[in-house]
Amino acid sequence: MNQKIPASIIRQVFVLLILTAIAVLIAVEMVPYLGGVLAAITLYVILVPLQRSLEKHNWKPWLAATVLMIGAALGILLPIAGLALLFSTQVKDAISNSEEITSKIKGQIKEIESFIGYDIVPTVDSDQIKNGLSYLISNIASSSITIFIAVGVMFFLLYYMLVNRKIWQEASIAYLPLKKKNIKDIGKESIDLVKSNALGIPLVALMQGAVALVGYFIFGVENPFFWFGITVIGSMIPFVGTALGIAPVCLLLLAQGNTQAALGILIYGAVVVGSTDNLFRLIVQKRLADIHPLITLIGVVVGVPLFGFIGLIFGPLLISLFLLLIKIYKREYGEGQETI
Repeated sequence: MNQKIPASIIRQVFVLLILTAIAVLIAVEMVPYLGGVLAAITLYVILVPLQRSLEKHNWKPWLAATVLMIGAALGILLPIAGLALLFSTQVKDAISNSEEITSKIKGQIKEIESFIGYDIVPTVDSDQIKNGLSYLISNIASSSITIFIAVGVMFFLLYYMLVNRKIWQEASIAYLPLKKKNIKDIGKESIDLVKSNALGIPLVALMQGAVALVGYFIFGVENPFFWFGITVIGSMIPFVGTALGIAPVCLLLLAQGNTQAALGILIYGAVVVGSTDNLFRLIVQKRLADIHPLITLIGVVVGVPLFGFIGLIFGPLLISLFLLLIKIYKREYGEGQETI
């Protein structure tokens, strides 16, 4: 005789299907602004010790959160906005002078090819360069609204996370289907991962960029601060590194006929800037968690298409948190079971 499914089970499955459908809908619509959510969590981890300290000195929670958010905006958003403005200005200048730049590059390429007797580079078309740079500018402009909304989401979440931190911490403990010990472990390891990704990666990149900036000044590179920004970005990309800034500078100096400076910056980048990578990472990793380069590489590949520029930081963070959850799942549900 066939047994009927209890009505309570049917109702439970129905409710779970509705919850899943709504969750998927919300997640799909929030994907463009997921960077803002991750940024809020990252800033919360960094700022919450200061929030506690200010509250101990009799600051109102809302006032402490507001002051910290203003400080974060001035210390993080303004430099990023300045770098973006500088980048767009340089690209526009390159568009307007694309024919001149292309002719100089062609001249240097012809000299090299005549010296070695072999065509090493395909024909350089100024129209292709101009169209490519214009496409880049249009993409940046079209994404500005999404970035603006993501920043708004970030500050909105960050404010309430700081002011009502006890409420949402208690709620996370109550609703997460894990043991309290594992929840505490997740919290501790997540904080270490956030600090390592949000502080360690940019800090090493800034230190390498500063060393490269000294070289740009020594060898008389035009727009040194622009190339400093490019070098910093390249330093955060595994297997690309500071070459993203050093190599174009070398080519531009060659195009300008300044062979000695080009050779000098090439040697400086390979020897001085390159040797500082392991040194700076060793110094930073003494205080922060060590992130495997493969995690960073996969994080960049995943994060940049998802979050744009900030995916250089949040991509590795997302991969690290994913691996942490797998570890916690194994600990939570795999205890006492045989392992092969």
